[in-house]
Amino acid sequence: MREASARAVAWSAAAGVLLVAVLLVSATIGPEPITLRTVAMAALTELAVPVGASVTMHTHAVPVVSGGLPWPALTIAYAAPLQFGVPETAQVIVGTIRLPRIVLGATVGASLAISGAVLQGFFRNPMADPSIVGVSSGAAVGAVAAITLPSVVVIGVQPAAFAGALIAAFTVYAIATKNGHTPTATLLLSGVAVQTLLGAVTSFLVVNSGREIRPAMYWLMGTLHGSRWHDVEAALPVVVVGSAVLLAYARDMNVLLAGEEDAHTLGVDVDRTKRLLLAVASVVTAAAVSFAGAIGFVGLIVPHAVRLVVGPDHRVLLPVSALTGGAFLVAADTVARATATEPPVGIITALIGAPFFLYLLRDREVRAL
Repeated sequence: MREASARAVAWSAAAGVLLVAVLLVSATIGPEPITLRTVAMAALTELAVPVGASVTMHTHAVPVVSGGLPWPALTIAYAAPLQFGVPETAQVIVGTIRLPRIVLGATVGASLAISGAVLQGFFRNPMADPSIVGVSSGAAVGAVAAITLPSVVVIGVQPAAFAGALIAAFTVYAIATKNGHTPTATLLLSGVAVQTLLGAVTSFLVVNSGREIRPAMYWLMGTLHGSRWHDVEAALPVVVVGSAVLLAYARDMNVLLAGEEDAHTLGVDVDRTKRLLLAVASVVTAAAVSFAGAIGFVGLIVPHAVRLVVGPDHRVLLPVSALTGGAFLVAADTVARATATEPPVGIITALIGAPFFLYLLRDREVRAL
């Protein structure tokens, strides 16, 4: 136990250093080059902490009440704990334009990678990824419907994608579950069937989208363009909390690798654990794809490659996959930003991930987990 904890800390620290290095280097790259030192100072200056809170009362108009009602409002003041006197232009470029996109990219990459690692262990198949339970397909239907039918789907692209992802995932689970049991093979086949159906719905919406076809296609290919801090504030808490829950079940996932009967003998509530892992992995993936679109290969290639290095122990695999996935997606998005046409990042991840995955398939024997 102590040795596994030490390995997890050591590998996570190394992956964390890699992630920070990629984040900083990525922020230096763009139409306006900025030095690494300036980026580091601007990033620290951008940090803000709440320094106080106050409650104010104002009148909130309620149609059925004459004169309105007093309504409490909480005001929180923020301040930067560190100030380095960074030039205003550099601070705006780094703090307002580049950092939100980079941090959201790291968040999305981490969520896809840790969900992929969980589902590969869940299905005991290194070819599994977060889309296998219909999350990406459901998000695609929701997002494309919001883009092409804004008068019908009025909640916005991100909420529609998030709702679509969760509805699809839990539909797959409901179809595969019978008498309180969810056979893995049935879940896998249900996911394939629902993905196919939702893919047809998405294609129909795109074909009939008219002038909205370009933003719909950009979302389907995955993009971080236009990311802002409020996107990070919405996605990051879901990913952090969900990842913490998945990490708490790392030992149970290790036991499940031995088979469901052995896991039950060793005291693991198999059905409850499977339900929880599937639900949390689906929520974490939904939070990612609702803001960045259907980015492929991150949830497949990153945990697969990390497993070859650190082994199958989920106590090590999960945190290292998350940190490495964040670094990988930020690096891929940096390549996209540095390209004149700035293609969607999903194209870059496919161009990088597919050849690497083919190399792994040819160079190493792929076995069930």
